Amino acid sequence: MNRVGDVARKFGLNPQTLYFYERIGLIPPPERNESGYRIFSDQDQARLTLIERAKALGLTLDEIKEILQLKDGDTLTCGEIHQRLLKKLDQIELKILQLQELRAELLPLVQKCQTTLEQQQVDTDCGVFQLQAEVVPHS
Repeated sequence: MNRVGDVARKFGLNPQTLYFYERIGLIPPPERNESGYRIFSDQDQARLTLIERAKALGLTLDEIKEILQLKDGDTLTCGEIHQRLLKKLDQIELKILQLQELRAELLPLVQKCQTTLEQQQVDTDCGVFQLQAEVVPHS
């Protein structure tokens, strides 16, 4: 049987995630059996595989939904995918730069703490987060 619980386990998802995907239109409403339980077809599961793969690549649910809408309308071309993946790659590159800047800011703070700890001053006020007035030279 391919009921919600079984499919959720197969994909490592919470069953509520499947209901959410249905609600926001990522997956169509699955068929129901005589008892009213949702039954996921092989096609539904293939769609979930695509969704999970796209999520693993860093695409947002909105981006995935857009791709699925193109796929459902038979207008999903290599050009369309290429455009969207390039946009995602640009976003990732920007995020990497932002993270590198954050790392550059944090590293001296960590080193300052490490120096304090090496001097056996464990209980000393660290001072790392104390506000320091910047000295601005007068012209």
